Formats: sequence, C-alpha cells, structure tokens
Amino acid sequence: MGHLGEYDLLVMGGGAAGLTVVAGAARLGVRVLLVESERALGGDCLHFGCVPSKTLIETARVRHLAGRAAEYGLPAIEPGPVDFALVRRRIQGVIAGIQEHDSPDRFRRLGAEVHFGQARFVDDHTLELDGRRITADRIVIATGSRAAVPDIPGLASSGYLTNRELFSLEKLPASLVILGGGAIAAEMGQAFARLGSRVTVVQRSAQLLSREDADLAAVVAAGLAADGVEVCLDSVVESVAGPDAAGLRTVTVIHGGQRRGIAAEAILVAMGRTPNLDALDLDAAGIAYTEKGLVLDDRLRTSVPHVFGAGDVTGGHQFTHAAGYEGGVVVAGAVFRLPRRVDYTFMPRCAFTDPALAAAGLTESGARAAGIAHTVIAEPFAGNDRARAAGETAGLVKLVLGKRGRLLGVGIVGSGAGELLAQWLAARAGKVGLSTLAGTVLPYPTLGETGKRAAGRTLETKLFSPLVRRVLRLVFGYRG
Repeated sequence: MGHLGEYDLLVMGGGAAGLTVVAGAARLGVRVLLVESERALGGDCLHFGCVPSKTLIETARVRHLAGRAAEYGLPAIEPGPVDFALVRRRIQGVIAGIQEHDSPDRFRRLGAEVHFGQARFVDDHTLELDGRRITADRIVIATGSRAAVPDIPGLASSGYLTNRELFSLEKLPASLVILGGGAIAAEMGQAFARLGSRVTVVQRSAQLLSREDADLAAVVAAGLAADGVEVCLDSVVESVAGPDAAGLRTVTVIHGGQRRGIAAEAILVAMGRTPNLDALDLDAAGIAYTEKGLVLDDRLRTSVPHVFGAGDVTGGHQFTHAAGYEGGVVVAGAVFRLPRRVDYTFMPRCAFTDPALAAAGLTESGARAAGIAHTVIAEPFAGNDRARAAGETAGLVKLVLGKRGRLLGVGIVGSGAGELLAQWLAARAGKVGLSTLAGTVLPYPTLGETGKRAAGRTLETKLFSPLVRRVLRLVFGYRG
C-alpha cells in the first residue's frame, strides 16, 4: 500500500495518550508529527490535573498531620495560616521537574516532529495548521477534555474556578463552594479544608462518589466531615449571585423543596468533563462524534477507519492511566496494523482522598443491578496491626466474587488504597488465584496483609468445614 500523505502518522494532542503514541511510533521508525494547541506538552494531567492536585493534596496532608501531633505522643502543634503563594510555588516546581520528561526536545530526539498550534480537518487525510495543509496516512485524535461548565443562571457573570485556575490562585480562599461530588470535588474539598478554607460541596445525587458502593463512599464522606467539609447531597444549584461588596458569591441550592443560600469567596466547578473537539472541524472529515466524545469501535477507530481516538476524547474512562493504555492500543492498530481491542473490565479508578478509595472491576451494586450472582468478602483495616500503629484504621478491603470464587471486582477504602490496589491488578493480569494470594508471605506489619486476609476468607469455609474435620478425625484419629 502506497503512502497517501507526507507523514505516516499525525497525532493531535500532547497529553498522556498522544505522547504514548508519538513515543512508540517514532521509536519504530514511523514519520510522525505531533501537534499540540497548548504552549507546552504534558496535557491537562501535568499542568492542571493529576500532578498539581496530588501535590496540593500532599501539602494539605502534611499540614493536617502536624495538627494531629498530639495523637502520636508529640507536643501539640497549631499550624499557622497558609501562604498559598508558597504552596503554588511548590506545585509549579513539581510540574517543572516532570515537564523535562515531556519536553519537545525529548520527542524530537526520538525522531518525531513537534509543532505547537491549532490544527483542523480539511478532509480525512488533510489538516490545516497555521495556514498550511498537511497530509498524513493515519491520524490520532488525542486532544483531551476540559471542565464541563453547567448553564446555571448567574454562574458565568459571578465568576468561577475550574481545575485550570485552581492551582495558580494568588491566595487561599477563606471559603469555597464546590459544585460536583466526584473524585475531583472530594479531593479538592478535603485538601482546601485542610489548608484552612471553609468548604461546602454541593452534590446532585444522594451519595458522594456515586459510581462506587455506598459503604465504601461513606468512609470517604466521614473523612471529609472530620476535616470540616460540609457535603450537601440531593441538592440542585438554582442560581449564583455576586460577588457582593465583601467579595462573596451566593450559591442558591434546592434540597427537599427548600432553598438555601451558601455564601463563599470562590466557586469551583467540578461537574464532569467535555471533550476538546470543537475546533477540529470533524465534519469535514466525516468523523462521527457526540457531545460526550468520539464514536469509536473497540479498536479505537473512528467512523473513518484510518483515524483513531485515545484519551479523554473517547468520553469513557477519563484517567491518565486509561489514556496511556489507549495510546498503546492505538500504536498496535495504527503502526503494527494489528486488531488489538480495548478491555476496560478491570480499569482501575482512585479518589486520592484520606481515606482514599480505589476500585477495579464490578462493584457490589453493579453486580446486583446486572443480575449477576455474587458474594462479598469484606476485611476491615481495624484488624491490621500496621494500620493501628499508623493511627489510620478507617476502611476495608472488599471483594466481589462470582461463580467458583472468580474475582469480579475489588474495592479498597483506606490509607494508601491506590497503592494497595496494585496487588489485585497484578494478580488478575497474571491470572493468580485467591488461594495463591492467601498463601503469599508478606512482610509484617504491612497494610497489604488486609488484602491477604480478605483472600483467605474465601478459603476458610472450605478449609474449616465439618467435612474436613470428619475426614481428619477418621484418618488421624483426632479427638477434638
């Protein structure tokens, strides 16, 4: 098959998905062009998402621990007010360190071309970039997403924050209203409360982290409440007004038929994401899409088979690790021409709150809704010696098991939940059974022992059954 364009591959977007594709393709000898509309590579995750948010969370955690010093037998400490300029400087320092890995020079050394600008489709093989037309055999759309901003009366005129502005604030807001109840809302609500803001989270549904099981989400909600975060559930935002002479904005919410005004210095919108597809002129190339994202098959091909999509534009699992995974699938399809298909069955997700909540696979409520026969094993951290030593006993490991004890899903809420989920993901990828996990020797004391005990619970009913006791009595003459 002959070449149709001047490039073998053109990648639109320099975030996690796009950079994965570019690095893989360039190292394989593909002539690849990367086009990024922002001023730097790294995407939303590096500059406005995962990296700054987790850096902020860690800063808030340290301040929180300082305030708990007396619980650990240390002299009591009263943390002083936070200078957010110093917090912002630390965030920017962490971003700058990681930015080196995502520098244009690195990808140029790999053999790729990098161009900063806005590209749009002319046809299914041609894009216009800064007044010139570029053709490519295959194209990858990985332009990411941005915060979805609801059409609430008064919100735009009063002013609000999204994740793009949050980490570059000049000062810590004395009060903050967060619209939304997902991972970003929970993480930032707790972090800003720990730094000293008065935080109110307004959630439309009846549960924080509504896609997770209620018993796990309740542990996170209790953690936020302990840090002073007020969570308003089943609440609809009617309007926003202000700012007034004191610089306060008023968010009017309706709960149970009653109206309530919540005054705050700042408003953070964290109500989901919308794909960055507006400027691409997809119609010119005949590429199908919806307001949620590109229409893709399980090989991540669009309605135009030589155009692929990866990352947040898929409208599915909007995580950096999902974007990296999808980038690998695209490399297989666009470069090797192999029919590799995505499998999201055990795609992990994590809310980096304290306690954290990490999960993969089916939830208990999901299995019940799907009519799948299942059993549940739960092992609390309260029985773990390391958790006791650390003073972090809230939470549990929860397994959702199908027929013959097959692992359908795992949910962990507690200290370090995201790290603890790794052993379950590795076990499933390696097809390691629960009996093997239960028999694994782990260092003592570690939080991972809770997962091992949960796996062991599945064997107890078989091992310590009346049948086994009778057999042992007959064979060995035991008298117990």
